[in-house]
Amino acid sequence: MTSTEFRIGGELGVRRLGFGAMQLPTEPGPARETSLAVARRAVDLGVTLIDTAHLYGGGANEELLAEALYPYANGLLITTKVGVARTGPAGEWRLDGRPAILRDQVDQALRRLRVERIELLQLHRIDPETPLSDQLGTLRDLQTEGKLGRIGLSEVTVAELDRAREIIDVASVQNRYNILDREHEPVLAACEAAGIAFLPWRPVAAGASGAQTEIAAVAAELGATPTQVALAWLLGHSPVILPIPGTARMDHLEENLAATRLHLPQAHRDRLDRLPELA
Repeated sequence: MTSTEFRIGGELGVRRLGFGAMQLPTEPGPARETSLAVARRAVDLGVTLIDTAHLYGGGANEELLAEALYPYANGLLITTKVGVARTGPAGEWRLDGRPAILRDQVDQALRRLRVERIELLQLHRIDPETPLSDQLGTLRDLQTEGKLGRIGLSEVTVAELDRAREIIDVASVQNRYNILDREHEPVLAACEAAGIAFLPWRPVAAGASGAQTEIAAVAAELGATPTQVALAWLLGHSPVILPIPGTARMDHLEENLAATRLHLPQAHRDRLDRLPELA
């Protein structure tokens, strides 16, 4: 039976199917009100893991979640990411893992999320222009200072994960991964071997799952939607996978979360497992 829960870092318990907040509009108006309602509904439906980032509106997404959910329900984990900043030559977004930038973004996140400690903070990307030891050393220092509970990475290779683990305890990895895109299978395997949470972003291939014949056929046979099949496959593929599908629509949110109740018989799972061979 597929477990519905996972303990990040061996101690921080969450339900495995989470919610990605990136798509929530933050500008004032009706769309923002819907965003607030969607975030609240996600928690009402049992979500205990919500993913955001400084990059999402320069912190506006973090502020939205705080407005919607603070004071936070017991056991709710909001994880955010740092390491992308408007420090390009023309003020554009670029990777920036300099210690001063990381410290400032963590302090901003603490203020915006209205917390004294971020229980899981992820490095959005490794900045190739800043020594990895400086980037992770800064986050480790912030952890020692009590501002961070656990540290994760995003979009890394196995080699980068190995190097990072020489500097810090890695609690999570967030890489692009879904039923049709398994490029990072080796990273997933490394995470599973080490008990590291693996948070796939783009977990349903941005709608491509519905256009794939075999996924659509399995969905029809099980009385489910292709999106639900794609999410159920992820949950059964590895016990360390914590999908974070995102949406700004209430109906899509409820469709996504219903995937936890979908059982994929082994025969159907075998068909889905073979999809990369058929591509």
